[in-house]
Amino acid sequence: MKFTGDFIWHVHHDSDELFYILSGDLEVHFRTGVKKMRPGDMIVIPKGVEHKPCAPGECRMMVIELEGVLNTGNIENERTLKKPDWI
Repeated sequence: MKFTGDFIWHVHHDSDELFYILSGDLEVHFRTGVKKMRPGDMIVIPKGVEHKPCAPGECRMMVIELEGVLNTGNIENERTLKKPDWI
């Protein structure tokens, strides 16, 4: 997945979400602070934890989550991927 800019605050109530950074930088904002990530870094966001990814420039990452989980978690809007690319 490629991503640039701010995403939205959201939560996945029923599943964890994993980000593995391939290139670029990513900040994952939590209500309690920010985790800054670089290529090779990985984070697992536990189910039920509100978060907001932000990439100051283009960031390429692998996202691992259960099939059928909305990328925007509990929010549906223009950023929701109805049919994401699955591998």
